[in-house]
Amino acid sequence: QVQLVESGGGLVQAGGSLRLSCAASGRTLSNFRMGWFRQAPGKERDFIAAISRSGGSTTYSDSVKGRFTISRDNVRNTLYLQMNSLNPEDTAVYYCAADSGPGLATNWARYDYWGQGTQVTVSS
Repeated sequence: QVQLVESGGGLVQAGGSLRLSCAASGRTLSNFRMGWFRQAPGKERDFIAAISRSGGSTTYSDSVKGRFTISRDNVRNTLYLQMNSLNPEDTAVYYCAADSGPGLATNWARYDYWGQGTQVTVSS
């Protein structure tokens, strides 16, 4: 079991930046591949970014590539998502997720553990 708690969401103007954090407890984060997802009202949960256990491999959705950066600190047991050049279409609840499988995973169904989510709102 691992417990995940996101933080860092909030209200930001278009063009601004936010950094989300996902603190893990219960087990060492290095045992898990990790991902960030988001869900806007009335829409499905979408993949944003994923990172391997060591942090050596990452992948992004086309919608955020070049603007968002996923990273992890396995000593601090924390996952991060740096979000730059935000626009109103990025408004959503953002979730971090963990899974004990190898490599990277972009499908939400492959993740076993989820945080409660943090709201990100981007005003125009």
